[in-house]
Amino acid sequence: MLAATPVVDVTRLRVAIARLSRRLRKHELAGLTPTQLAALSTVERNGPLRLGDLAAAERIAPSTLTRLVSALEEHGYVQRHAVPADARAWTLAVTPRGHEVLEQIRQENTLLLADSLLTLSPEQLAALAAALPALERLADDTLRHPETEPATVDGADRAG
Repeated sequence: MLAATPVVDVTRLRVAIARLSRRLRKHELAGLTPTQLAALSTVERNGPLRLGDLAAAERIAPSTLTRLVSALEEHGYVQRHAVPADARAWTLAVTPRGHEVLEQIRQENTLLLADSLLTLSPEQLAALAAALPALERLADDTLRHPETEPATVDGADRAG
């Protein structure tokens, strides 16, 4: 006999993920917007990265990209470098300060989430542990949009 496929309340799942994501983004450490923070993480993960590749990876317009990159440069989180083979092209690389800020944010978010897990019952923790592979699969953007996945540098994964 085949087991029935469980029904997932998609609205509840969406709301729970959005609320958790919002809680993890509530920090003033770096002085960055969520879009700037996402772009900085993308440059760290895949950089040095051409400006056009960053715009494609983050799905942002060139005018937005200009403001975003300027803000990251003003904070000292990225540096722009000319591409020797193409006088019109630039790449972005994360500075040591940018790496430090991203690491601090990751540590802060890990502690926040770890503290939140302490409020769960053993049964809830077991259910969450069992759900991790499914959540990771849902979070893997390449499953839905493989054509927009930025290239990785020497096989680096998308962990952030």
